[in-house]
Amino acid sequence: MTTHTFDIVVLGGGSGGYAAALRASELGKSVALIEKDKVGGTCLHRGCIPTKALLHAAEVADHVRDAASVGVGATFDGIDPVAVRAYREGIVAKKYKGLEGLVKARGITTVHGAGQLRQDRSVAVGDDVYVGTDVILATGSYSRTLPGLEIGGRILTSEQALALDEVPERVIILGGGVIGVEFASVWRSFGVEVTVIEALPHLVPNEDIAMSKGLERAFRRRGISSSLGTRVQSATQDESSVTVTLENGTTFTADYLLVAVGRGPVTVDLGFEAAGVTLDRGFVVVDDDLRTRAPGVWAVGDIVPGLQLAHRSFQQGIAVAERIAGLSPVAVPETQIPKVTYSSPEVASVGITEAAAVEQHGADAVIAYEYNLAGNGKSEIIGTAGLVKVVRLKDGPVVGVHLLGDRVGELITEGQLAVAWEAHPEDIAPLIHAHPTQSEALGEAFLALAGKPLHAL
Repeated sequence: MTTHTFDIVVLGGGSGGYAAALRASELGKSVALIEKDKVGGTCLHRGCIPTKALLHAAEVADHVRDAASVGVGATFDGIDPVAVRAYREGIVAKKYKGLEGLVKARGITTVHGAGQLRQDRSVAVGDDVYVGTDVILATGSYSRTLPGLEIGGRILTSEQALALDEVPERVIILGGGVIGVEFASVWRSFGVEVTVIEALPHLVPNEDIAMSKGLERAFRRRGISSSLGTRVQSATQDESSVTVTLENGTTFTADYLLVAVGRGPVTVDLGFEAAGVTLDRGFVVVDDDLRTRAPGVWAVGDIVPGLQLAHRSFQQGIAVAERIAGLSPVAVPETQIPKVTYSSPEVASVGITEAAAVEQHGADAVIAYEYNLAGNGKSEIIGTAGLVKVVRLKDGPVVGVHLLGDRVGELITEGQLAVAWEAHPEDIAPLIHAHPTQSEALGEAFLALAGKPLHAL
């Protein structure tokens, strides 16, 4: 075996891994970045970027259908799935080329191959061994399924759904979280008959209840069916269809079943535990600084319990690189990490829900205000319904911002600033929101909570 020595060895080249590598290199560290597939990981190649390209294609399809309503003559002739795939892959290829160039320019050594953590905390890749003063584990996540529900044929995960070269007539989506809701939105815009099955009582169940109910209403208006509050019992398939049976005996039949029940950590058979890294239900146990229980070994991203979001992975990768370099970056609490579901309409949030605020502080200490986007000029122009909900403590700071509507994901950074800086609505109310923008809806909510509503009663 040949041994290669670096300051830092990063196992996994996805969002957390390559962010750590880039920041560490910037701080003068020598870095080996080990990736068995392509640098960029799930987010770039099979997740965030390609699905958002699909959602944009879906938005264009909807705009063409509705063009006459704004006085534009246009004809919708259907979806060309091969051309959509080419568009999506072109976006990914361009971003991948840029990332490769950036990694190379920073002097990072990219190692292509499957890495294995050894007991001495070096990383083996084939006949080569990579030794780092510090090792960062960033091996990412995979699409989960349910016991007895085997992936294959007409039962798909999001990866297989992306690879489809056809527009099905009917699909069933198992899971009403972010991934399931986004695919439901795309397929409906493409003209597909969609049914979403969610075992919990609401879609996007981790969001504030007002957002969940609003999204459910919007989906009903779009013709997306939902079955909520009942678990799946079984799924069977033949050459032409798949049938899902719920525990209450209800059955659904479609061309495909998309299983979107969450993602699990990629930590099995990688040598983690033998090297002294503690796992809990497959996730890596870390302290507040993202150190594992093995000296000199850190972990970031989807293998660390919590929100599985690319921007969380970026932040964690950067933070670990800085800690290794002797800096003291501020840790960002999970509640201050913005979340966006890129369906039509979008759902965006930061902070805690009204229910969580009441549970933590008591009902008398919590004030929530909802502003309907029907009162917002820009939202009327782009044709979106929705709402803004801001949660504050009585005579205290904003603790949650929740948004529903097309394009509202672009507003969530203002919500993050309000929550992270513990701003009171009275602090924000004097600030000016440009007119006409959707950001005015947030401004109206802050004004109302400060006791001086303008366009609201």
